[in-house]
Amino acid sequence: MKHGRDAQPLSVIEWVHRDDLYANNYNPNYAAKPEMELLKTSIVEDGWTQPLVARPDGEIVDGFHRWTCSGDPRIYAMTGGYVPVVRLLPPAVGDQMLSTIRHNRARGEHGVLKMAEIVRRLIDEEGMTPEQVMQRCGMEKEEVTRLYDRGGMTERGTQGKTEFSRGWSPKV
Repeated sequence: MKHGRDAQPLSVIEWVHRDDLYANNYNPNYAAKPEMELLKTSIVEDGWTQPLVARPDGEIVDGFHRWTCSGDPRIYAMTGGYVPVVRLLPPAVGDQMLSTIRHNRARGEHGVLKMAEIVRRLIDEEGMTPEQVMQRCGMEKEEVTRLYDRGGMTERGTQGKTEFSRGWSPKV
């Protein structure tokens, strides 16, 4: 365990040229094309907000997809091909693999109801069009429509009702 702020890898972020890094040969994580496009949009719109994690020799422990996106001409031009990197001391290969898995799994998953609330808020309260939500969140029209609809589903048709209709009651 590393104690103190100065002992944390994040205390030393380097700008490393992407060509000096390389993928590990065991990462089980895969991102489909829509997610990769969304990641590119995120970096283009927000800038680099998270460093890659690499061994001193340049092998990527975490951040393979960000590194892949850094080859996109728009992203490459932002920093001349340099990416932010945090280095890990050379752990044993097994420890490095565990680190990769922890980084991948710790990100969790998006809950549908929470996403529905966000989509509804972006459109109803933040004034975005469904097309803007589609583009900026990497969604298709059907997904935005379904999430938007789901965001109001629990309120719709329940005003003044205290119990379910007979159609919702199972027959005994």
